[in-house]
Amino acid sequence: MSKTPNTYDYIVVGAGAAGSVLAARLSQCADARVLVLEAGSASPPPLSSIPQGWPLLSTTEWNWGDSSTVQSATGRSVPVPRGRGVGGSSLINGMIFMRGHRANFDAWRESGAAGWAFADLLPYFKRSETASGRDPALRGTIGPMVVAPADPPNEVLTACLSAAVDSGHRRAVDISGGLELGFGPVDLNIVEGKRQSAADAYLWPAARRSNLDLVSDAAVHRLLIEGSRCVGVEYVKSYRGDIHEAWADEVILAAGAVGSPQILMRSGIGPQSHLRDVGVDVCLDLPGVGANLQDHAWVMVAYRGARPVPPARNNHGEIIGLIHSGASEMAPDLQIIFGDSSGPEFVGFDGVDNGFVIAVCVVQPFSRGTVRLSSGDMRPVIDPNYFGDDRDMRTMIEGLRIARKIGMASQLDDWRAEEVSPGAAAESDEELRAFVRRSFGSYTHLAGTCAMGHKANSVVDAELRVHGVDGLRIADASVMPTVPSANTAATVYALAERAAELIING
Repeated sequence: MSKTPNTYDYIVVGAGAAGSVLAARLSQCADARVLVLEAGSASPPPLSSIPQGWPLLSTTEWNWGDSSTVQSATGRSVPVPRGRGVGGSSLINGMIFMRGHRANFDAWRESGAAGWAFADLLPYFKRSETASGRDPALRGTIGPMVVAPADPPNEVLTACLSAAVDSGHRRAVDISGGLELGFGPVDLNIVEGKRQSAADAYLWPAARRSNLDLVSDAAVHRLLIEGSRCVGVEYVKSYRGDIHEAWADEVILAAGAVGSPQILMRSGIGPQSHLRDVGVDVCLDLPGVGANLQDHAWVMVAYRGARPVPPARNNHGEIIGLIHSGASEMAPDLQIIFGDSSGPEFVGFDGVDNGFVIAVCVVQPFSRGTVRLSSGDMRPVIDPNYFGDDRDMRTMIEGLRIARKIGMASQLDDWRAEEVSPGAAAESDEELRAFVRRSFGSYTHLAGTCAMGHKANSVVDAELRVHGVDGLRIADASVMPTVPSANTAATVYALAERAAELIING
């Protein structure tokens, strides 16, 4: 069927990691017209290509500028950076390209997400990447994202790795592959000294196709629903304020764990009591929209350097560990990151000019939060409920003790002058709790707010179709039933690769 100018086969909302993949793969079908709408700019931030500059990007207009609500367990609000622009959060993130552990995805299957176990996702992980020199049965060889560990790593980080092994931890062969525990150099999406964003790898090469339209500075305000079917979107061009409509056979939300539930709720799809409270007419009562929010919280053990720490050449965090705490049985629940900077822009509090850090992250949180709408302007209200479940605090304290043991190993004697935070005076559990409450930050891995499955609070089925609405799918971190035990970017790429195939195959 021929299409009018504003009618498409597919509309993709969001041009971040998931949206870039979807646009590229769907537009490979020559007879399909694809529209991609992105709320942010088509021009990347000037600092984005400089890998070591990423901590400063959250202060730019390429970040939505959100913060959490004041957290009930800590009494603090924390920034929650999200990328805004063509490339999404891949424009401003830390460039770590690491799969979640296989146990994460096998748990997805057990929770009702059939077809999303590690073995099911492996072909799509491989499709997304070129990881030269690794086992081709596990790693990709011809994918758009070109990933590799730092070569060589910063000297201080190599010393941290030796300290971890000397402290009794396993030396991993390929910590990014999804099968191992232990410590090792992690893959980075840095190519020839510059960041490779999702747009660089997927969207810009595809944008030359005549059947793909990309509209930036276009914020989708709501979905167009007729009966039980989504037939298009309403969007606003930010620099003019004029309202546009576009129609499609299928709309795919790829606006992330905050943006996708926000758009659904603004369209009247979500928990009816909340929608009524903020003055939105209810189209469909779908209680799980905006529920089940998860994020990784992290804190940093910071050391003053005993000698000059070599300047960063990459992303500051070139070596990572995945380990089990005493409470963990299946997937690793702690990530340890060695960082070659201790400045305030990296550690999030008063740092030191010359030093290094050992960061601790709880990567299998029990705490669950929400994304809701504010009344009036309909902006997102983000409540990750950090440490709302005290098991997360206990895991963090155990992680801090593990990190400090590594930090005091003899391999770091030549590098370590003193621990400046939490500081030698913080030893008891209560002292460490106080340190966590005042210094934790978001590792910016939000997920789960439109969870996949067939439970009462599920939002999409295993083919990512929104329950109760025809012609509408979601393909981004919001559909993850649980957040993986790793930085989420690599999983989002694989998820979107599989989503594109599901959509094309009907």
